[in-house]
Amino acid sequence: MLLAKDAQTDFDALPATIQERVARVVERLKQWPNVSGAKPLRGQWTGYHRIRTGDWRVVFRVVTPRLLVVRIKHRRDVYED
Repeated sequence: MLLAKDAQTDFDALPATIQERVARVVERLKQWPNVSGAKPLRGQWTGYHRIRTGDWRVVFRVVTPRLLVVRIKHRRDVYED
């Protein structure tokens, strides 16, 4: 599991309670592809997946043999460039 620089910045800016929730989701992703709740994205995000925890989204890409987390944002902001 790799965290992109932007994803690490996103994570560091989260409130502590949300960081804990996101950390649990990232831990679950280590079981890829046996992870429930992950959905493939479409459009400009084709090739990426997202998993949610409440109103927060963790966007990642499968870069064999690892996963690369590229964004951790609130649902209203996650898909904006």
